Amino acid sequence: MILRMLAEARENGGMQSEACAVLGIDATTVQRWRRFPGRADCRSGPRAVPCNKLAPAEHAAIRGLMTCPEYRDLAPSQIVPRLADRGLYDSSESTMYRILRKEGMQHHRERTHPPQKRHRPREQRATGPNEVWSWDITWLRSPIKGMYFYLYSAMDVWSRKITGWTVEERESPEHSARFLAAACGREGVASGQLVIHSDNGGPMKGATLVATLRALGVAVSFSRPAVSNDNPYSESHFSTLKRRPDLPDAAFQSLEDARKWVASFVHWYNREHRHSGIRFVTPEDRHSRRETELLARRELVYAKARAAHPARWSRATRNWQPILDVVLNPAPTNQQDCVA
Repeated sequence: MILRMLAEARENGGMQSEACAVLGIDATTVQRWRRFPGRADCRSGPRAVPCNKLAPAEHAAIRGLMTCPEYRDLAPSQIVPRLADRGLYDSSESTMYRILRKEGMQHHRERTHPPQKRHRPREQRATGPNEVWSWDITWLRSPIKGMYFYLYSAMDVWSRKITGWTVEERESPEHSARFLAAACGREGVASGQLVIHSDNGGPMKGATLVATLRALGVAVSFSRPAVSNDNPYSESHFSTLKRRPDLPDAAFQSLEDARKWVASFVHWYNREHRHSGIRFVTPEDRHSRRETELLARRELVYAKARAAHPARWSRATRNWQPILDVVLNPAPTNQQDCVA
């Protein structure tokens, strides 16, 4: 009978959700009836009133307590321990929150902004060079205390190659736009090919940079505020840079000195450094797709060594297979994908 009435309502242009509200049933109940025709109703019907339900007078008393001048600016999590310090117990914290929700009084009452949910960045998967880049800015000490030179650096997530960099005297979207546009030009990035991930700072979201990347056909991705793990490749790259033994202990004496040192670091990092995250090949070899041949030769060396002395090998030889995919901000396996 009910399904027939719903069908008539939909034929006459009505919405199923509105018809269900008029009939006093849930839309999910209707879906279950249609999925399993002939099955019993299975609705539980009206529920009995809980024996421990607050009486109206108790409800009013707790509400009055939370709205009194002493406690009206405090959350239940602050009220309950204060009452306990005075040897009092009126209700649980969850009961107070429930009353606030029912009365429409649960809202942010302080001058600060209410907590906000920050959704984690969308997963970015790279299967080859120039598909996903990560970039960031770090400071280098200058000869003037409290002032710094700023290193802008972009890295290919798949190959770990530093694809572009510059050192400037200040942070600005204009510098960001200029160095990223130059890097895309050197790498021959086509429109729609690349996603660039960065933090949420002003130089990363300025109008000049946004317009430049849009003109290049480059998509953008941003970290959550104050969550450094959303940009791990750039963070790791800067950590390597600042642990280099040839990094000057004192400040760089000039902008030109800083640029010369960074140029030598980038050459070492791209062409000499065997990166642990890509089977200890250089970023340049991986970016140029020479790693397959290099790793195959290593595999052969290990196979010959094992054949010559099999007793020395209790397990398989070292894994020299290329890493195919690299994922930036992989999607979580559970539903906890927000940070307050």
